[in-house]
Amino acid sequence: MAGASSPASLRASRSGRHGKDTVRSDLFKSPTIPFVFALILSDAILVALIIAYVPYTKIDWDAYMSQILFGVLYIVNLAIVLFIYVKTDVVPWWALSLLCLSKRIHSIFVLRLFNDCFAMTLLHASVALFLYRKWHLGMVVFSGAVSVKMNVLLYAPPLLLLLLKAMNIVGVVSALAGAALVQILVGLPFLITYPVSYITNAFDLGRVFIHFWSVNFKFVAERLFVSKEFAVCLLIVHLCLLAAFANYKWCKHEGGIIGFMRSRHFFLTLPSSLSFSDASASGIPTKEHIVTAMFVGNFIGIVCARSLHYQFYSWYFYSLPYLLWRTLFPTWLRLVLFVSIELCWNVYPSTPASSGLLMCLHLTTLMGLWFAPSDNPYQVKEDKNSQRHKKHISANLGLLKHVFSVRNVLKKKTLQAARDILVVPISTFFSLADPVSNS
Repeated sequence: MAGASSPASLRASRSGRHGKDTVRSDLFKSPTIPFVFALILSDAILVALIIAYVPYTKIDWDAYMSQILFGVLYIVNLAIVLFIYVKTDVVPWWALSLLCLSKRIHSIFVLRLFNDCFAMTLLHASVALFLYRKWHLGMVVFSGAVSVKMNVLLYAPPLLLLLLKAMNIVGVVSALAGAALVQILVGLPFLITYPVSYITNAFDLGRVFIHFWSVNFKFVAERLFVSKEFAVCLLIVHLCLLAAFANYKWCKHEGGIIGFMRSRHFFLTLPSSLSFSDASASGIPTKEHIVTAMFVGNFIGIVCARSLHYQFYSWYFYSLPYLLWRTLFPTWLRLVLFVSIELCWNVYPSTPASSGLLMCLHLTTLMGLWFAPSDNPYQVKEDKNSQRHKKHISANLGLLKHVFSVRNVLKKKTLQAARDILVVPISTFFSLADPVSNS
């Protein structure tokens, strides 16, 4: 008949309803998602109150509108970061509130209006794209972040390693070319007119910072702080730490960096097909591995930074809960480290004691990351037959659940009908046969 539905369509609709019911039940069973929305809403209210009652210095219409813009930017960045945390599921749901409790971060975004805020928002957006293996688009957004603030390059070493893990050589080269194209387009007006001045000033790696504003090395004498030898030593330590983490942590599963390069046959053979796909034949990095490598690589740069000014706190604050929960530290120690780092950043002006304590806290966190276990960096692959089998089992389980629920209902109705057929006539017969009841 035209109006009749086939058994297959009925099973599909039932399994679809079952899937929706499962999603709804999981949403209400897990407090993470409702808690995330509550955090975003409460922080949006807090930002609105800050803008209303803590006006920017020399407030005027332009500054007021800038505050609103940066307030919106703060909420957008927070939403992206919470999205990353939810997808990785490393930090417990209640600890996500730590991302909203920084006085210094609220000041950097809403009151100080630093361009670091735009750079980090774009950086976090690129990380979110990497989680979904949108490597080419993510590299474009990452390059946009670099064009705003060069500190984003601290993420570059682990990112390059992740690209090599996730794609073949052609894919890596095309992704890097896309990022380079963004830099060329952004700097094109300056490259045409003053190319040498633009390149030397835009990528000035030899800049000397002012000792007074240093939050992390105030305990170092100013003469040593501004010396080139001090900068070179920090650079060497930075490179050594990156090499150590890359060899013994990020590539441990592949047998170190050399083993990883050999397994991929880099620079020896070209791929059989010139594919620009974001997928790799060797394996798909897990979301946890992507975020861990990116955040740890940036944190190593923070530890070895020649100077950290107050707005630089935004460079790594949003990764702190994740990093602390990647260690084996007990929860109380993680919270102590987080609160202590926040207190150090709220000491103004910084003192030798506060900067020394901050360095100790950074080194403690880095040591905890070093001794943390290294998980399998790749997702477990399943062939198409296995995936179809799982979908078939899931659909059948939903159908069986529906069948058993119908069976229980029919069983109850059958028992009720049997009772009505047997028990009622018998009771009526005995009531008629009883002389006492008939009299």
